[in-house]
Amino acid sequence: MELFLDILLVATSLLLILLVLLHRGKGGGLSSLFGGGVQSSLSGSTVVEKNLDRLTVFTGLIWLISIIGIGLEIKFG
Repeated sequence: MELFLDILLVATSLLLILLVLLHRGKGGGLSSLFGGGVQSSLSGSTVVEKNLDRLTVFTGLIWLISIIGIGLEIKFG
């Protein structure tokens, strides 16, 4: 079980990196933190972007579950 969780963690980590890099940049960097880049955030999102968002969230949840599983296995295994 530990080997499966380790492989799952590595695979989802790499997939998360890829998915985050595929997202289109929406912000203006640090200037948007201080009010410099006011834009409508999701007004022009397409079906592809929404599906990419869903896939990213799903992969993130699998990543989080694998981390919790590894932690529980270390504690109780």
